[in-house]
Amino acid sequence: MLLAGCVAVTLLAVVGAVNRALEGESGQPLILLSIPAAVFFLRGLLYAKQRVNGVRITETQFPEAHRMVVEAARALGLPRPPDAYVVLGNGQINAFASGHGFRRYVAVNSDLFELGDRLTDPEALRFVIGHEVGHIAAGHASYWRQFGISIANLIPGLGSTLSRAQEYTADNHAYEFCPEGVKGLRVLAAGKYLYSYVDFDDIAARATTDQGLFVMLANFLSTHPVNTWRFAALADRSRPGRVL
Repeated sequence: MLLAGCVAVTLLAVVGAVNRALEGESGQPLILLSIPAAVFFLRGLLYAKQRVNGVRITETQFPEAHRMVVEAARALGLPRPPDAYVVLGNGQINAFASGHGFRRYVAVNSDLFELGDRLTDPEALRFVIGHEVGHIAAGHASYWRQFGISIANLIPGLGSTLSRAQEYTADNHAYEFCPEGVKGLRVLAAGKYLYSYVDFDDIAARATTDQGLFVMLANFLSTHPVNTWRFAALADRSRPGRVL
């Protein structure tokens, strides 16, 4: 659940503004100069927003979640735990990982964080945190990786395809860290109140029955694998997830 899609959309707007400011007499946009600055700007702005608007997860504030972050960082080989925040979700089920400079952080929307708190499903939250820390462990939160994805987004479909591949990688890290929490991803299909009634394996099995051109197109245009393909990859660990 890396914030690549949102960053990419905002990045295009920022790049457009910078291009207009940097346009030379020839009228050719200086896009190669504007993208690095835009990526740096957006990463710094996103990090600042989490710090000043979110709730810092610490040893004394949400201590159980803090232990999850520390344990995930240790299990996945990070030299130190990333910063972690709970941010207002306004009904959205989401979490993301990013960074700025040498700092790395994860943020979990309050509606998703409730799975491990008020809705008493700590393993589901543990999987989510493992997924986000997995993005950091795989290098997805680095400046150069996000810069590369931003360049790839200039080619329709390429950036989103690379993003989907990263999501599978982060899922693999989360599964390594907390395989028992995998079924918590049902929340992506049914929301935080209904997901516990959903059959994970039924959704995974539909990857072989719900197919066709428009299913492939829906997946191709998304920064995350469609749920049926993603669940299938987690249910059958003998095969990699489908990117296309």
